[in-house]
This record gives sequence, structure tokens and C-alpha cells, in this order.
Amino acid sequence: CILRLCLCFNNPASPTLPLFYLNSSIPSLVVVHSESVTLTLKPDQGTTLNISQSSERSRGSKCTVCTGTGLKKSCSRAGSDYVVLLTDPKAAVNMEFTCPKPEEVFTVESRTGTLPLQNFNRTFIWNLKAPVLRAFHLDFTQMGLRQILPSERCPDQHTYTLLALQRTGEAAIGTYCRNGSVSGAQVLNQGRLSLEVTGGRKLNPTMFNLSVGEEIKSLAVLKVTLPEGTSSSELLSPNYPNSFPDDDLMEWKFVVPPKHNATVVFLSQTQPQCLKKEPAVEYHRGDGRFAVVKKLSDPQPAQRRDSFSLILRNCEMNRIGDGSTGLSLRFKVSAKRRSLPGLLCNVDLRKERKLSLHIEKTNLTSDCELKLNSVILEKITVPSGKISQLSFQDCPCQELLLTAIRIIECHQWRGCPAAAAPVPLTAPVLEKCLPAPLGSVTWILRPPQHGTVELLPTTGNLRQSLPEQPCNGSVTLTVAEDDEGTTVGQFCPEGAIRKVQVHTNVSITASSSTMRGKERWPFSHPLLNISFTREIAERYIFTVCPKKGVPTLLATPSWPGGMKSYSTVSWIVDVPSKLEAHLVFNNISQPKCSNRHTGIRVQILGSLEEMYSRREDEEAGRKITVSESFYLNMSNCMPERGDFSVLTQITLKKKRQLSHQVSIYNPNETSFLPGHNGRFPKSRKDNESHIYASIDDTLVYSHLLRDGAEMGVYGDPAVDVCALLKVNLWGEQNGERTLCFSELLWHS
Repeated sequence: CILRLCLCFNNPASPTLPLFYLNSSIPSLVVVHSESVTLTLKPDQGTTLNISQSSERSRGSKCTVCTGTGLKKSCSRAGSDYVVLLTDPKAAVNMEFTCPKPEEVFTVESRTGTLPLQNFNRTFIWNLKAPVLRAFHLDFTQMGLRQILPSERCPDQHTYTLLALQRTGEAAIGTYCRNGSVSGAQVLNQGRLSLEVTGGRKLNPTMFNLSVGEEIKSLAVLKVTLPEGTSSSELLSPNYPNSFPDDDLMEWKFVVPPKHNATVVFLSQTQPQCLKKEPAVEYHRGDGRFAVVKKLSDPQPAQRRDSFSLILRNCEMNRIGDGSTGLSLRFKVSAKRRSLPGLLCNVDLRKERKLSLHIEKTNLTSDCELKLNSVILEKITVPSGKISQLSFQDCPCQELLLTAIRIIECHQWRGCPAAAAPVPLTAPVLEKCLPAPLGSVTWILRPPQHGTVELLPTTGNLRQSLPEQPCNGSVTLTVAEDDEGTTVGQFCPEGAIRKVQVHTNVSITASSSTMRGKERWPFSHPLLNISFTREIAERYIFTVCPKKGVPTLLATPSWPGGMKSYSTVSWIVDVPSKLEAHLVFNNISQPKCSNRHTGIRVQILGSLEEMYSRREDEEAGRKITVSESFYLNMSNCMPERGDFSVLTQITLKKKRQLSHQVSIYNPNETSFLPGHNGRFPKSRKDNESHIYASIDDTLVYSHLLRDGAEMGVYGDPAVDVCALLKVNLWGEQNGERTLCFSELLWHS
């Protein structure tokens, strides 16, 4: 059964058309006798059947086909074609074959319409024509085609044939099976695509697309997309094993995957006797700007890195001479991944306590192969206390991320190194054989139960990285709570934060923004000193020493997100004498609380009086001036919705010279001057705002510190809050320990 479909493109801008196979919906009845078969058909109107013997071998058969009955019965003659014209779509037609297996004898060609002739060998034909000088383009991306010899048949018994129609006759571009690397074809002007399906095999349709192609100078252009990994594709010249058309061109475009090499090998060839020119092959890069011309007898390119085109060029052949076989070529193109030299590296971490290395690929589609002790892994974790053998195959340093994690922990205070003296945080010294630089270092700090982690910069102070003041330096420190992963903040050098205290386990990650290529970690000196101290009253405490005239931005932990529920944070701010601090709350986000309230408080160090206090349900003043060292405290509630976050700006300025007048701050933002138009507002003692439901033990002894200052025990009252003193606090089991003076005031 041959089904023909003719498609002509008169407009070069014609859209892409999907081509599909015609399936019959015509009811039929097949009656089989011992020596004959009767087929009852109800065809489409105007269907014409051309019934012919299908092969030379069957032409000796005496099998005939008859239609009609009685006087209208008409039969074919053995060995000749028989044409049946079906005109009435309502009338059923009986076709009687005088042999039990007519499909082995006859081929039925249907010029229009569709027929249920599955037992017959079927051929589906698409006649295709593009505008002059243009090609029609067939897209086989969905199925892919694999070229075979014309004498071969496909395993699924679906065989495709592509022809180019020229003035000089037909040229067979090739015969193909499904599931191959040929993903497209362009044929100049007009051609034919056919699909042969073996009798008895159900049609398994696969769609492909048709569109107007480019202006090409060759007979045809085949696009071959080589798959990733190791592969090979065999291809044949047109009309193989017969001669390629005289003085013509054929082009193959090979798409080579990234990081692959392709090699061309000629398997067999015949060369013609030429009158003009010589047969040759041309190789062009994917951009078409570079060409290499080789004879068929020359060694062909190997290990090509990029996509390329191969053009087969024939000469003007001499067909008169004896023994001239013409030009034919059978060749193979193979591809495989490029391999960089393998790298072995032994990493010795026997002397490194609780240090582990982690190596992973940054590109998930990378060909990089990682091995730990000969085992292939997606990610490598090098454990501490051992010697590990690492292997890297096809792993550029740009596609690897190397990180180090060190754990510093104490389960008891007795014998804890970080409790006895500050511990410097330094990056580990790693083997030079590692193929990538150290991208980041993480220290996990775990003090004894109820302990606090103190962070002290080794040189200068820290500042918080915020959108208004980003870290543009070479290193960034990310401080987070190790237990829950809550980010405290990101910090970098050259700021006003002298100390950070966190009352929980902490992770600190140092990352460098200047790492390029295979550079080593740029910092040999410690970035921070850490120590473990006893419990503090807040979740977080920052000691801040601003500079005169330089605005300092302070953000609540997890900024721009909200603080954790019920968490508290304090900033102890040093204000030198003759200066005053100007506070501006630039950005305040308040939640709706389901339990307790949020709080923003400002209090002079050593004083129980609050200069400023606001909750979430009160309107907050945006500015306040403080003339002494103070602490800024913020606490969160249990939010029902929304978050609690505050961004504060502190600027130190010279005190204004007043004529010995005393200004008293009032939360209502009104200054009261003794003896000027009014009386003092109600004091804290009178309004009972100082009464507590419970009092921390450390507050009971706060008068000792204040009394000592009054008697001169601690020297000048204007002590720098960042000076370190050694004291003996009641309740300390281990006696004397080092405290910042600001911490003493906080305890008071």
C-alpha cells in the first residue's frame, strides 16, 4: 500500500508543518478461504487503487484480483497491474484475491484516501518542494535517524528513505532507521521522504516537522548531533554504494557536545576518473570562517574540539572509460569526552583536631569525577584524624568549591582552653596538591552548658554589613546560631563594634571575595579571637565604640528579617567625655504581639533610670541625644503577625556649650529646665515604673559598683566602657575572671 502526500511551499516564509502518518478509519471485512481472500472496503470518494505485483519474484504467480460480481465482475491478468476506481463512498466494494496470502504478491498503491491494508507492505510517501534556490528542512529531533546500507532493514521494520530530485534524476541521500544522531536534513528545491512498513507490522507513528530551509549550494545538508559520552556514527555518500552525482556537493554538519573531541575516519571509498577538478573533502569550523581541504587519501582530522562541517566535493567524472566506478564514501565520526590529566592528592589530617574538608562541584552538569579512597562520590568529605587519598578527573578549579570546617567545643569549664585564654581563629594550612583554593572556613563554637561565646577582632573593630554600608573588603564574617541556623549578622573590618557576645552555640564563616583561580587563602593572621565565658543576661550583646563624626549603623540580629521570638539584644555604647551621642531610629518594623510586648530602651550605664522606653503599641520618637555612655536594649515578643526589626544610626558630636543648665529628658520629647517655666515632671520614683515583678540577683549588688565609683575606688567615673578590669563577682565558682567594665555595669 503506497500513500502519497504532496507538499509544495510557494512562500519562503511558510510556517513549520508537523508531518504525521495517515491511519485508516475505513471499516472492512476480511473473509479467508483455503485458496482465496475476500476484502470488503468502504473507501473515501474518488479513491484510486493501483494493484501491482510487488517484486520480480512474485511476477510468476498466478494469483489475480477481482472486483464486482456477475456481469460486472472484473479481474486482473496474472503478472500485470490492475487499476480499481472507487467512486461511491456509500457502496462497499469486495476485492477477491485468488491466493491465500496476497500480501506476498501484490502492492496496493492508494493515490488518495486511506485503506486498512495492514497485512500488506505499506509505503508512506511525502513529495516535498521548496521555492527555487531554497531547500526544504526536515526536523527529526524528536526521534533521530541512523543511516544504514540500502540493503539493510530496520529492527522495528520502519525504514525511511530520503531522495533529492534533480533535473538529471533522483539521488538517494540515504536510508535510515529511528533512534540515531541525524537530527535534521535540508534538500535543495524538491525531494521525497518515504517510510516503508513491513506487512503485518502495526504503524508506530512519530511526528517530525517540515519548514522552508536556507539557500544551500550542495545537494543536501544533514545535521548530525553527536550525543554526550562515547559514541560513533556511520554515514554514507549519496547513492552509496553507487556513485555520488557528478560535479556536486554534499554537506554534513556535526554538532559536537561541550568538552568532547570528535574524530573522522574513512572506512571505505572509491574514486572516479576525473575530467576536471579532483574529489576532495572540506572541513569548516562551526562559524564557517576557516576551511581545511584534504584529499580522500589523506589522514582525516582527529580530536576536533568544536562543532564542524564536512563537505564532500566530486569532480566532473569520465563515464566512458572502462572500470570507472565513480565516487563513493563510507566514513565514521566518533566522539568522546575530553580528559584532563588526572590529579591525585593525599590529605593528612592526623594532627588536625576536629577539622574536616568538603569538596563539591559547582556545576551539576560537569564531567568532573571525584574520588575519595578510590570511591566515586558526588561530594567529598575528608575526615579529621586520617590520611585520605583524593582523585580528581576532568575537574577544572573553577568548577570546584573547597571549604573547611573546624569544631571548637568544651563540655565542662574545667580544662577548657577557650575559657582559660582567647583562642585565635586561623585558616588551616592545606596541601598544595588540592586543585581548588579554599573558598571559605567555618568555625563551630560550642561552649559548656549556659556558656557564652565572645568574639574579639584581632586588629581594629568590626562593622555590620548592611545595604547602606556593604562589605567591600576582602573578607566577610557571617555569624550565625549553630543550633538553629539563625543569622546574627555579617561583619567585616573597619567599624565600631569592639566585641560580640552570643549566648548560644555559634558558627562563624569567613569567606574571601578576592579569591581567583588557584590563589591560596589570602589571610595568614588570625581573623578573630574567641573565648568562652559564663552566662549573660541577653541573647546578644555588642560593645560599640563609635568614632567622632562617623555615623555608625546598628541593626537587630537577622536584619532585614525579624528577631527571634522573646530574644533580646543590647548594644553597650561608649561615649567619651565632651561628646554626646545622637541616636536616630531610621527603620522600625513592629509586629502585632500575641504575648508580651516589644521594647526599645535607652539607659545610662550605672543608672536604673530609663531615658527612653517604647513598646510596639506606642508611638516611637525617632531621635534622642545621650551625653554619656549608655546601653541600647531591644526585646521581642511572641509575634502574631509581622516582625520586629530596628535599624539605628549613632553619631558622636561635640557637646553643645550650655550656661550650666541641666536638661532632663522626658519621653514626651519635651526638655524641662529647672527654674524655667514649669516644674519637674513626675519622677520614676513617683510613677512606680521602676517596680519589678522579679529582680535578677546581679541587680541586688549594683549599689556596690555605684558606691565604689562615688568613693573613688574605681577612679575617674568617666571610665572607658571598653577597659578591662579583673573583679571577683559573687556567685562565681572559679573566682576571678576578666570582664569588660561595661559588662560589670550591665551586671549591676
